Amino acid sequence: MRRRLLALILAVSLFLPGGTASAEDDYIKWVDFDVPYCALATALDYDIQTHGTDVHLNWIELLALVAARLGGNFSNYKKKSLDDLAQRLLSGEEIGDILSNSESYEHYFAAYSAVLGEFVGQYRVQVPDSNDPEKLIWEDRYGLKAYHPIAEGFGFNHFDDFGTGRSYGYRRRHLGHDLFGSVGTPIVAVESGTVEVMGWNQYGGWRIGIRSFDGLRYYYYAHLRQNRPYHCDLAEGQTVRAGDVIGYMGRTGYSREENVNGIRQTHLHWGMQLIFHPDQEEGPKEIWIDLYNITRLLYRNRSTTYRVAETKEFYRTYGFEEPNLSV
Repeated sequence: MRRRLLALILAVSLFLPGGTASAEDDYIKWVDFDVPYCALATALDYDIQTHGTDVHLNWIELLALVAARLGGNFSNYKKKSLDDLAQRLLSGEEIGDILSNSESYEHYFAAYSAVLGEFVGQYRVQVPDSNDPEKLIWEDRYGLKAYHPIAEGFGFNHFDDFGTGRSYGYRRRHLGHDLFGSVGTPIVAVESGTVEVMGWNQYGGWRIGIRSFDGLRYYYYAHLRQNRPYHCDLAEGQTVRAGDVIGYMGRTGYSREENVNGIRQTHLHWGMQLIFHPDQEEGPKEIWIDLYNITRLLYRNRSTTYRVAETKEFYRTYGFEEPNLSV
């Protein structure tokens, strides 16, 4: 962890116009996250498989190393290149021995850590007891602890729509990822964090904003269901666990009038905003990233839910705990 923090500090000070930073300007200004799914999946597998061994391969370090070798151009990525780098690290080589330009690596490591920093780690989860399926027991695990935003068992379709044009209100780029499905589909928190925003927005309709505990990621869930958009237990200021049901898919928005179904197709718009400095919270300095490949990766971890007939609310089936939770 100390090495990761040091890399982040170095990167925000090195990768600025002119290669220097002032006291008021020492933060990352932009992140292009174009890591392909195959690279994310391979790096994640290495991380999980080597956990607890003499040489643990951190998946973010691997991805940053590949990005530095490719000059950030993943159009030339081949799985063999990542496999070769992993084997060199497993054989005892250090990242500094592999790279001639460490500044590039530090930049990608800081940027990718901001995106993926809390996706993998130690956690506890409830699972059915093999001796008594009606009983739940806790297991300690290491691996992917961020969840897909759509609950398990509910269908959806999607494509890479980041950056496509939008015209309602004014011409702009689409700065999130749309998952198309059915009204009432349970939406779950991708990462544990604090609910900062609930309410109506003419563009996003009923929406939820959740900030990660480290403050770097702001998750935006929009176009939630008309009339009953939120889970009954959700409130601003509340801490939620990754995998908790937070709301329900709908098609609200595109209207100045509250609670209007102004969207043609039912879908969840979810987005991830990176915030390195308060100036990036709102306005032209905002950083939003393409979530298509991350969404594909998170399909590995979907939250199982059940429905309470009396209230018509969905709840997660299995408990979840992680070290940074305060609830």
